[in-house]
Amino acid sequence: MWAALEALGFNTPVFLAQLINFIILFGLLYLVAYKPIMRILDGRSQKVRESMEQTEHIKQQAERAEAEVARQIEAAGKEGQELVARAARTGEEIKKQAQQEARQEGEALIARARAEIQHERDEAIGELREEFAGLTIMAAEKVVERSLDKKAHRELIDRVLEESDVLKRG
Repeated sequence: MWAALEALGFNTPVFLAQLINFIILFGLLYLVAYKPIMRILDGRSQKVRESMEQTEHIKQQAERAEAEVARQIEAAGKEGQELVARAARTGEEIKKQAQQEARQEGEALIARARAEIQHERDEAIGELREEFAGLTIMAAEKVVERSLDKKAHRELIDRVLEESDVLKRG
């Protein structure tokens, strides 16, 4: 077999020397280059793994923060709706209170106006009685051509007027 290889131009001592050189070179490269390169590659893969884990952690935090923001927005929306409803109720209460106060003021104003009208009416009736009594006395004086007792005559007229008021009311 070695003879067939030598016939093809294969030199066994050169091959063995190259094989030994290759093994030595491989051993040196393994010690000098492979281990440091592998340490560098392991370090990089560790950094990539840590970056991936950190990215995943940040992604989870972002999702939690997003969920929290959504919850806060929903809570703020509910609170806003509650504030609007409360404001509407307060406005409605104020409106009812204002209506009630206006109604009370109107009723008080009507009552004062009625009392004032009644007072003015009573005054006008009193003045009319006075004038009527004076005119009646003057007419009676002219008819009788003498002066009557004004006080007695007024009492008579007042009594007649009161009786006529009782008749009108009854």
